Amino acid sequence: MASFGNYIKTEREKNTWTQTEFGAKIGINSSAISRIENGTKNISKSKLVILAEVFNVDLQILIDMYYADKFAKEACENNCSENVFVEAANSAKYMRIKEAKQYELKF
Repeated sequence: MASFGNYIKTEREKNTWTQTEFGAKIGINSSAISRIENGTKNISKSKLVILAEVFNVDLQILIDMYYADKFAKEACENNCSENVFVEAANSAKYMRIKEAKQYELKF
């Protein structure tokens, strides 16, 4: 995937929707759709549920792509090495294990 905006554009075009038609479906004007698709504006995370319904895809897939894109942009803007993604995966794994242990203690 090139970017989350590119994914949105590809899916919109697969459905042969204009930016105006697509924007009407998700409640965003065509100007904002254009900026989202070209990466100069981020779609709000509150729109992910609507996107999942409109594109008929699993919400978790969209959530994962949305945050992966967001993290990748921030890493690039801060000149991080490729190792940042390995470290992020390790941190996420640690957080999930910690959260699971805390959940187990709550019963």
